[in-house]
Amino acid sequence: MPRSAVKTTIGSQFTQLSVVDSTNIYAMKLLQANLAGHGSAFLAREQTAGKGQRGRKWQANPGENILMSVVLDSSFLVISQQFHLSLVVALATFDFLERYIPEGLSIKWPNDIYWNDRKTGGILLETSLSGNKWQWTVAGIGVNINQVDFPDLNKKAVSLKQITGKTYDPALLAKELCGCIDQRYKQLKKQGFLPLLDAYRERLYKKGALVRLKKDNIVSKYLIQSVSEQGELIAEAGMEYVFTHGSVEWIG
Repeated sequence: MPRSAVKTTIGSQFTQLSVVDSTNIYAMKLLQANLAGHGSAFLAREQTAGKGQRGRKWQANPGENILMSVVLDSSFLVISQQFHLSLVVALATFDFLERYIPEGLSIKWPNDIYWNDRKTGGILLETSLSGNKWQWTVAGIGVNINQVDFPDLNKKAVSLKQITGKTYDPALLAKELCGCIDQRYKQLKKQGFLPLLDAYRERLYKKGALVRLKKDNIVSKYLIQSVSEQGELIAEAGMEYVFTHGSVEWIG
């Protein structure tokens, strides 16, 4: 698809799917066939093999949540700048939820959305390369909307309905979320990365608090400080530690 498609508003090409293995897989297949481009959004009523972070499966009741993948042009970045787009999508999801939940929201490093100490949204970015050039990113976004029962996760997950007491149309909200992504994406292109990083740091989950992190099967307490320009978590435990994504696991 020609790069002129980058002018397309995110979500203007919006496809609703009944059942799909994974919206990320579906979007990647269309990209490879040159049938999707920047701004293409795919919303599924049901996923049979939804993807989460660290190889986990994203589980959601059919028709009750946002299960969506959005294609983003990333050709203006280098692969080491993947965190830039992670910020775009995390902040956009925060912006969207903040319209309905004015208090208690934060972004748990690297890109989960939390209300108090419970997860309401998650993001998984997958890249498409051409040689050593970064061409596309598929951002998979799951947001709990109307689901009120989370088997094995009731104390860890929460939905918009549980917080507000209202029922919503996931498709309408997904289109609204696309608009938020479009705004943050354009901000990155116009203003650069640092304003987004500042906004992310302000919203960082447990900033200034002690948390338990697991590294190499050892659980220790760390004081969460910030996130680096490279997307590393900065924490303190007698001295400063810097953790890359995937090298450490949140315990609580």
